[in-house]
Amino acid sequence: MSTSKIALVTGGSRGLGKDMALNIAQKGIDVILTYRSKKEEADDTVNQIEAYGQRAFALQLDMEKFATINEFVSTVKSEIKTRWNVSTLDYLVNNAGMGATVPFEQVTVELFDSFMNVHFKGIYFLTQQLLPIMNSGGRIINISTGTTRFSNPGYSVYASMKGAIEVFTKYLAKELGAKGISANVVAPGPIETDFNNGAIRSNPQLKSALSSMSPLGRTGNSDDIGPVVAFLCTEEAKWINGQRIEVSGGING
Repeated sequence: MSTSKIALVTGGSRGLGKDMALNIAQKGIDVILTYRSKKEEADDTVNQIEAYGQRAFALQLDMEKFATINEFVSTVKSEIKTRWNVSTLDYLVNNAGMGATVPFEQVTVELFDSFMNVHFKGIYFLTQQLLPIMNSGGRIINISTGTTRFSNPGYSVYASMKGAIEVFTKYLAKELGAKGISANVVAPGPIETDFNNGAIRSNPQLKSALSSMSPLGRTGNSDDIGPVVAFLCTEEAKWINGQRIEVSGGING
């Protein structure tokens, strides 16, 4: 019987999700992470977690393909029984996402539906299906964005879905409290990763402009976010519930 707690981090193979998974592992928590297509990156992250002395494995999950969520949850259940000899999870980090900068007038129904599945519908029902196997004392951490607080042209679809996630999180906190499960939002500001085709990292002008808007004079990095998510998976954070925690360096404050 495993004594370690277990976290599931969607999109945990790269970028922000990888840093979340690694920081969670450094708290002595085992990790299940998901990847969409790049198994090699996922396996590398698993190896790094194992180097910390924690157990980990990776599962493929494409949040855009909503119909696959049932099968994914069944696989999670069987894998934790096989690998840990347990039937429950402790932490769920809904991080997997997709990015695109599209002016409102150019948004198509197809793009809208993709973002809906990945950023709201998929998260809503993945959380619902995993809830029966979450332990009392468990935590749900949903990843949002600073652009629900300040508007950034081209992000109308992305930010609207994240706004829905923020409302959803408040309801989770209210309705799951009786089960001893808390729910919070972490909302990163501008971060240099390969997200949205490396929109910030690959554009020196945009990076400079965003840096000048921050009181700390820079854009964020993955390691600015992962430790905050990991903290929410600790006993020190047990009384934080229903909150939106923006981790943006104070941009547009």
